[in-house]
Amino acid sequence: MYSEITSNKRKSVLLAMIFIAVIIGIGYVYSRATGDQTYGGVAIAIIISLVMTAVSYFHGDKIALYTSGAKAIGKEESPYLYRLVENLCITSGTPTPKIYIIEDPAINAFATGRKPELASVAVTRGAIEKLENEELEGVLAHEMSHVKNYDIRFMTLVAVLVGSISILASIFRNRLFFGGRRDNREGGNQLTGILMIVGVVLMILSPLIAELIKLAISRRREYLADASGSLLTRYPEGLAKALEKIAAQNLPMKQASQATAHLFLASPFQGKSLKSLFSTHPPIEERIKRLRTMGV
Repeated sequence: MYSEITSNKRKSVLLAMIFIAVIIGIGYVYSRATGDQTYGGVAIAIIISLVMTAVSYFHGDKIALYTSGAKAIGKEESPYLYRLVENLCITSGTPTPKIYIIEDPAINAFATGRKPELASVAVTRGAIEKLENEELEGVLAHEMSHVKNYDIRFMTLVAVLVGSISILASIFRNRLFFGGRRDNREGGNQLTGILMIVGVVLMILSPLIAELIKLAISRRREYLADASGSLLTRYPEGLAKALEKIAAQNLPMKQASQATAHLFLASPFQGKSLKSLFSTHPPIEERIKRLRTMGV
């Protein structure tokens, strides 16, 4: 169990480092191709994506809860759900998060909050009604592990890097095709041609590469939350059974959004659509397999 957690953390950091290397590479080629030695465009791109991500970082939890249709509840409105969450918090030594219910028959849940003191957990009505006690407990432990592991904070860093790469690619495209190059007079025509080709390739591929890396990181964090949640409950089979029910009988959520899909226990989309193809979640079958090979 601890080996799984350590492995996933190490691989997630490695993927983030690849992101940073891609940004540095784009900045270098941009500078050489345009003759811009000040990296002004790179700085502007990073500032823009930082501002955009700051809004998401400080207000993203409220936006996610609102767009999913989650409604806050008190202890008296759902004592069963409230007790499960409280017991897990006592076990893990974390503050009790705000609890929300989503009136949707699908089996799903998500947690948000950049640190445990500001956490919120939202559970669908379908999860409450269709899951057994130990299954729902496994789902809640998984979601609370996301907050305890600071996954939201980590994914914010990834969002900054993805945004930076996308904006850099756009600036690079405009500069190459419309801005010209200031140092052609220096006789570097052959180098200019090579860098133009590299620039076009980066312009086309870098946003796709960034998105694929983001998906890989998100999937690694799901495996980590599975492992951390199972360590908390000491019963991996509970979450495994919940995932089996999701695979067998789940429905797409009514208010599913690509922007918040990565927050949920399982993808809120169903079928073989393009949204499912680029899912932020690993295959449920693989998650179940890993859970059933874990010892506690």
